[in-house]
Amino acid sequence: MSIRHGLLALLSQGARYGYQLRAEFEASTGATWPLNIGQVYTTLSRMERDGLVAPGEQDEQGRVVYAITESGRSELERWFSTPIVQSDRPRDELVIKLAMAVTAPGVDVRGVVQAQRSATMRALQTLTRAKRGADLPQRLVYDSMIFQAEAEQRWLDHCEAVLGASPQESQ
Repeated sequence: MSIRHGLLALLSQGARYGYQLRAEFEASTGATWPLNIGQVYTTLSRMERDGLVAPGEQDEQGRVVYAITESGRSELERWFSTPIVQSDRPRDELVIKLAMAVTAPGVDVRGVVQAQRSATMRALQTLTRAKRGADLPQRLVYDSMIFQAEAEQRWLDHCEAVLGASPQESQ
């Protein structure tokens, strides 16, 4: 998710100022995507430039409240209705790491897999505990992360099986 679209989604619920947006963004993502307040204001500035949000008057504490515009609502609707393409997601560092480990001399590839398996299992346990008592948006985020970690565990099992069957098991 882009910060831009996340902020637009929050603004679609009503006008807010930067610190509110930051806090609600982090709460909605289960604090798995922390935002720097500078990112929020830089993004708001760009969205204002692009006509997606409009600043309001300053409140008594000097905070500027931002509201979504019709163009912003259209952009948000487009984003919600457009599927995320797998190729649009960032590269998977673990996949690259294992691919490189297989070809690098002297690397204990099984050790790399085992270290990742242990870290992923700890992450699964942490996520499962964090999910308890979470509200609906946070639960959905935790569920996604849990499913990804479970898929990673299955993929690591597959890697071990392939490595065991390969003459290049570990170089």
